[in-house]
Amino acid sequence: MAVVMEIAGLALDEKSRAPIVVLKDSTGNHVLPIVVGIMEASAIAAQLEGVDLPRPMTHDLLTSVIAELGAKVIGVEVCDLINDTFYARVSIKAGKKTIHLDARPSDSIALALRTGAPISVAEKVLQATSQKLPIPGGDDEATWKDVLENLEDDEFGKYKM
Repeated sequence: MAVVMEIAGLALDEKSRAPIVVLKDSTGNHVLPIVVGIMEASAIAAQLEGVDLPRPMTHDLLTSVIAELGAKVIGVEVCDLINDTFYARVSIKAGKKTIHLDARPSDSIALALRTGAPISVAEKVLQATSQKLPIPGGDDEATWKDVLENLEDDEFGKYKM
């Protein structure tokens, strides 16, 4: 089973200077930081900020190829965590066939943003890595900023793309 997530934002690990994409579930109960490459972070940021680039990036090209082939990205999932490395899968519907492709989470997220496909994370990955957030209005209420600022350095930098 997978949990639908959304992008809470992009951050920069102060120690390693590595970009981090932060996913959260729709209820706001879990947050999942994933270290990504600088190029993937740029592709994600450009899409989040609605920046039109003069030439297509790789994720734009892939989106165009998929559409021209009459297929559609139906979802991306961060599906596994092996030796502190996240794994993802892109699901594409082509006619009556559904194709599942191995991918980096960062590329999957950039592709999902461009195609409007949902982003999800396997429950086993969330159980192994996510931070439980305080329930708004509860005794232990905190803002996203508080939660992200209080994550330990090793929680941000431990997992790889």
